[in-house]
Amino acid sequence: MDSITIWTWSLIAGAVVVLIVAALLILIIRAARQIDYHANEIWEAGKKIAGNTVSIWMLDKTNAVAGNILSTAQSIAGVAQSIDQKLDGLARALTERR
Repeated sequence: MDSITIWTWSLIAGAVVVLIVAALLILIIRAARQIDYHANEIWEAGKKIAGNTVSIWMLDKTNAVAGNILSTAQSIAGVAQSIDQKLDGLARALTERR
């Protein structure tokens, strides 16, 4: 084999290697873009979830306040019932005197 044939085959082999490397690089770039796209979609979905669930952590405090409101309302209802009973008794006493 003469040197020109060796050089020709070497150039062909080098060109094939360069083409394979270029094809692999294009596939890597496409995969990276897809990963970036999906990561962006996940980021956007996460922001929406965070926006929709931002107040859930406050439910415990809301439940405690609602419990306080309930106990106060029950106390008021008890006092109102006592006042109602006293007024009924007063009304009966006033009507009996007539």
